[in-house]
Amino acid sequence: MSRSDKTKIATDGGGAMGQNPFAALGGLGGLSGLPTASKPATGPVQASAAPEKNRGRVDVLRSTAGRGGKTVTIAQNFTGIGLPEKEALCKKMRGAAGCGGTVKDGAIEIQGDQRETVMRVLREAGFRPVLAGG
Repeated sequence: MSRSDKTKIATDGGGAMGQNPFAALGGLGGLSGLPTASKPATGPVQASAAPEKNRGRVDVLRSTAGRGGKTVTIAQNFTGIGLPEKEALCKKMRGAAGCGGTVKDGAIEIQGDQRETVMRVLREAGFRPVLAGG
């Protein structure tokens, strides 16, 4: 089979690709329970959307004790937040660092030496992270 025998496929986006599964929805008009896209209001930004500036000091340290030589980063001494918020912070830290982690005994433990990443996530959440330990 030579190259000239092959049929060419157009890549210019012309012509329909066949049956459109959403074609039947076009005649419904405005759908009543769905939100409509509108122009965002221009005005002052509400302060409630931003996290509080100083939610307290949080100690960030690196530890290997009792873990068979494996390093973990620990964020501890949170004041005024509960377990659900700590778990949400832990999830953000795990995603930012690309590693595992958990909440144990009121402290967030992230696998590996991730102190800078943990401190960045805590700053974004309004805490004042401080490197503790050696």
